[in-house]
Amino acid sequence: MTQQPTIILNDGNVIPQLGFGVWQVPPDITAKCCSEALRAGYRSIDTAEGYQNEEGVGQALREAGVPRGEVFVTSKLRNGAHRRDDALMAFDDTMRKLGIDKLDLFLIHWPAPTRGHYVEAWKTLVELQREGRIHSIGVSNFNLDHLERIIGETGVTPAVNQIELHPRFQQRDKRAFHKEHGIAIESWSPLGSGKLIDDPAIGAIAKKHRKSTAQVMIRWHLDEGLIVIPKSVTPSRIRDNIAVFDFALDDADRRALAAMDDPKQGRAGPDPATLAFMF
Repeated sequence: MTQQPTIILNDGNVIPQLGFGVWQVPPDITAKCCSEALRAGYRSIDTAEGYQNEEGVGQALREAGVPRGEVFVTSKLRNGAHRRDDALMAFDDTMRKLGIDKLDLFLIHWPAPTRGHYVEAWKTLVELQREGRIHSIGVSNFNLDHLERIIGETGVTPAVNQIELHPRFQQRDKRAFHKEHGIAIESWSPLGSGKLIDDPAIGAIAKKHRKSTAQVMIRWHLDEGLIVIPKSVTPSRIRDNIAVFDFALDDADRRALAAMDDPKQGRAGPDPATLAFMF
């Protein structure tokens, strides 16, 4: 297995920079897909309560033949469970479904600011971490004002913020804040929800390197210092998505990809400032 790069989080824990995401993977094939990913060399799996496939991830962890200590597992707290008691019950349910004793990373899935309880959810994650039940805690889809509030009210900085990020939506306006506070950025929808697979500019770069457009985008995320979690249910693509350590993008490639950024129109998913209940 090719040695993969890792990111040291602000709490000292280490996460593989390339992982396997299971958003929209049907529950009945999640175990099969995760097992394929582990055989291909992935050592990080990202799931969530809202994906309804944590049990499949747990099955793969038990059956794939990879020692538990070698696999970094992430899950996320659903929006309807931000109050402390609800969050504690939801976390217990996650652990039951995964069938593990300690979670590597637990994230608040969305801030859902109009519901007004994400600070309480963050305090609960801090509590669980201090009890030794979670190695690292973080958030997902948090804007800068959400981050400033939870840090200001608890004194605890998230290790990770998982946000939509891809060549068409590069979120560069958030990078400086994350770097200043040591918050690692993890990219969800790193291939633009599949909309960039046929992009001609990326296709030209792929042709030059004799790689797929997906491989070019994954390599770009790695070069940008981002954690990236591509998803696929196709065994050949699962394997291809991790075969990105035998080529390098050059300066011309990086300039072309940087020019694709469209902050106003590039977003493919919901706006965290207004979304209230998804997941």
